[in-house]
Parts: sequence; structure tokens; C-alpha cells
Amino acid sequence: MENPQWAAASARVEQALTERGSAAQVLVTDGSARTAVEAAQTLGCEVGAIGNSLVFMADSAPLLVITSGAHRVDTAALAQRLGKQKIRRATPEQVREATGQEIGGVAPLGHPVPVETAIDEDLGGYPAVWVAAGTPYSVFRTNLAELVRLTGGTVVKVD
Repeated sequence: MENPQWAAASARVEQALTERGSAAQVLVTDGSARTAVEAAQTLGCEVGAIGNSLVFMADSAPLLVITSGAHRVDTAALAQRLGKQKIRRATPEQVREATGQEIGGVAPLGHPVPVETAIDEDLGGYPAVWVAAGTPYSVFRTNLAELVRLTGGTVVKVD
């Protein structure tokens, strides 16, 4: 991970993990973890065990959705479940503004300010879940219960 901005992003995630009392360790991978499929191949796990962090705009505010890599987010159904008028994909600029991180490396935490978070209930079916740690080449291992604790997120059906 040569990019100094990436190193700083991973360091912020590592600091946030420590501040929240997590024992999770940031791992820099040899291969890309930019997509759920790439991450699963790099880590040697099922694609469903990848917690894919996607940023949307829910009405006018950012919403982080951590979905199983095996799912696509149904924005209309999710909006109804969360009591939102409309959920749409955030632009790359909106993602960076909300999280301080780039698409393909968005972590569940380590953002400039807390972001409302929805977590795919199906991640509970995996004893270990891998999520990005601020860059497309860094991840950490966690589980559904810890994701909820770390983010204050709401567990919900996302597909």
C-alpha cells in the first residue's frame, strides 16, 4: 500500500477500532479487496462473508449500508424499511465527503463524523465477516454483533 492517503485512511480505521475497544486488526492484503468478489478471492472465503460497505444518499443525508457481498441492495424496499422517502447511490464525491474514504475501500468506521448505518441481517449467518479498512487493499475481520456495536447501526433486510 504505497499511497500515503491510503495509509492514513487505514490508520484512522485502526485508531477507531482501538478507541471502540475492538481487538480487530487491520490486514493489508496482497490482492485487491475493491469488490466483494475480489475480496473473497483474496481472502479465500465465501463472497457472502464480505461486508460490502456502500454509501447512499437517504433523502439528503448519507447512509452507509453494509451488505453481504452475495446481495444487491433494494433501495426502494430499504427506504420503506428505514422510513426514508428515497435512497439513491451516492456520487464518488459524496462518498469521500461522508467517509473520508474512496469507493472500494469504505470502512464501517473511521469517518470524519458518524454516518447512519444499516447492516444486512444476513451477515449474521457468518461467524466471521471481512470488511474494508479504509482502502481497496486493507480489511479487518469482525462479526455482525461487533459491527452493530462499532457503528451503532441498524440490522435490517437490505435485499
